[in-house]
Amino acid sequence: MKATIYDVAREAGVSIATVSNAIRGKGKISPKKREEILEIVERLQYQPSMIASALTGKRTYTLGLLVPDISNPFFGEIARAVEERGQQLGYSVIICSTDNKDERVERYISLLEQKSVDGIIIGTGISDASLLERLSSRSVPVAMIARDLPSADVHKVVIDDYLGGVLAARHLLELGHRRFGVISEKHNRERIRGFCETVERSGQALSPCGIRIFGDDDQIQDGGRAAAELLELEARPTALFCCNDMSATGALRAAKARGLAVPRDISIVSFDNTILSEVCDPPMTTIAQPMEEMGRLVVDALLQELGDGGAKQRFVLQPELLVRGSTAAFVPEEQKNA
Repeated sequence: MKATIYDVAREAGVSIATVSNAIRGKGKISPKKREEILEIVERLQYQPSMIASALTGKRTYTLGLLVPDISNPFFGEIARAVEERGQQLGYSVIICSTDNKDERVERYISLLEQKSVDGIIIGTGISDASLLERLSSRSVPVAMIARDLPSADVHKVVIDDYLGGVLAARHLLELGHRRFGVISEKHNRERIRGFCETVERSGQALSPCGIRIFGDDDQIQDGGRAAAELLELEARPTALFCCNDMSATGALRAAKARGLAVPRDISIVSFDNTILSEVCDPPMTTIAQPMEEMGRLVVDALLQELGDGGAKQRFVLQPELLVRGSTAAFVPEEQKNA
């Protein structure tokens, strides 16, 4: 038979309110007594009922996090940052991988509502703002991370994607490159726009045939296929801008499969700065996102709303160019073979 809060209170010689406060880190309890209560909790394997807490109008100290693909290192690191901040503040995080499918998003949101989570963080693509309106009408705090839905009145923590594209273009232009390819998933329009407009302002023209947009199914393979197409062009690019580390990894493999050396024959700039960008050979020049700070800010925004119901906040963080071994100055073919 499962232990109850009454069993813990009886053995510790305290009230059930004191047991509850000890577990939650609240109340005026001496460190020695709190430690004694927690030892009894562990020994009896008592687990507080989140449902009972929700029914009495109390917090369940859980948050939900929706990401498109937990196997993507970027979202894996976002999840780790959110979970770390949650743990620091006494919250557990339920992570749901949606595969960017609307029906999964709806199913997971319903599940999180049933579990009476205190707030929901959305890091996945969502096309139906009414889902967020439904949550707001039920007083469930919502925040978006690494995703922006302008019509949604929720907390948002995003990166300046346009600036990220600008930084990538400037770096490659400064290295003397004049023929570019862009590889991206569908939702990275601002990164593409920042890159293309910077190239155009420099007096160069980025042909539409130099841009490849793919879905979100297998970004390494899709990135590889997109790069292979660009590398088969008669006037192939001398530099590629890949809008995440996974597509850049695919592009790197595609270049090597065609006997091209990176960066001698082609330079590659990626986006995110996950572990993938560091372990590639060569390590990837990338536009870094401050993932740890993003996770901290999104959790803090939710909990601040839970505390005082403050106004919705929108944080736009700055990306940073990290130069590694996948980019180098452009060298004409005739000089390479001289």
